[in-house]
Amino acid sequence: MMQSTNPSGSHETVRLGEDRVVNRIGLGAMRITGPGGWGPPSDRENALTLLRRAVDMGINFIDTSDAYGPETSELLIARALYPYADNLIIATKGGYERPERGRWIANGRPEHLHEAVEESLKRLRLECFDLYLLHAPDPYVPFEESIGELARLREAGKIRSVGLSNVDVEQLGIAQKIVPIVAIENRYHVLNRIYEGLVDICEQENIVFLPWAPLASGYLAGEENILSLMAQRYQVTPAQVALSWLLRRSPNLLPIPGTCNIQHLEENLASSSIVLSDEAYQELSQLSTY
Repeated sequence: MMQSTNPSGSHETVRLGEDRVVNRIGLGAMRITGPGGWGPPSDRENALTLLRRAVDMGINFIDTSDAYGPETSELLIARALYPYADNLIIATKGGYERPERGRWIANGRPEHLHEAVEESLKRLRLECFDLYLLHAPDPYVPFEESIGELARLREAGKIRSVGLSNVDVEQLGIAQKIVPIVAIENRYHVLNRIYEGLVDICEQENIVFLPWAPLASGYLAGEENILSLMAQRYQVTPAQVALSWLLRRSPNLLPIPGTCNIQHLEENLASSSIVLSDEAYQELSQLSTY
């Protein structure tokens, strides 16, 4: 069965790279923009308030991208939080273009990534990124060329640490021959475990795994299954059960649930105080559909 405990457990933080430590629930910042990550939010002041509330409550890792809006998410983060707290890490991504609503076009050309880094630094008012991720491999550009440009930007002092998003085990291995990789950001949640093996590799190699859409874009929050039954039994939400499973799955997992709702933000953070028993954890671990 599942039981509640104090959130000061032994795995409430994770090391990112050599010397940065972050709390194990971050904030994904796509949903502070318009629907589908396109355009401005319907309530700009609410988005700014949510960002400030997140940091006030102890979130010190925010994940964003130049593609969210596009540009909107980065601008909102700077508007709400600059000057930044010393322990706050803002990770952003590059490698997509958004010519119109609903279109995500990979662009991993070195010249595009170089410009994307420079422009994101300006929008976020930073001189160097603690973490910068390739948003996705470009099928029309050799993967080594994209990673090579990020390695050059690291050498130039624009990026402190490099990460990858939407990659497989083989691509991680290729990238590691070019530059140290400290984070992987892939889709992963209790019902979607395609990257189970990659999670294990990240734990073995001390790479942070950032599961994006850890609540399946809200689907798990209301799913009528064992998640909701556990939630009812222990008076928590299905989303909190799903996040608790992720926190138990591996000490290197750092969920980044996105939300534009301050109540949901607070509920997500409270998930760190929920501990799954062995029985509950194993029961949930059988739910994976793919």
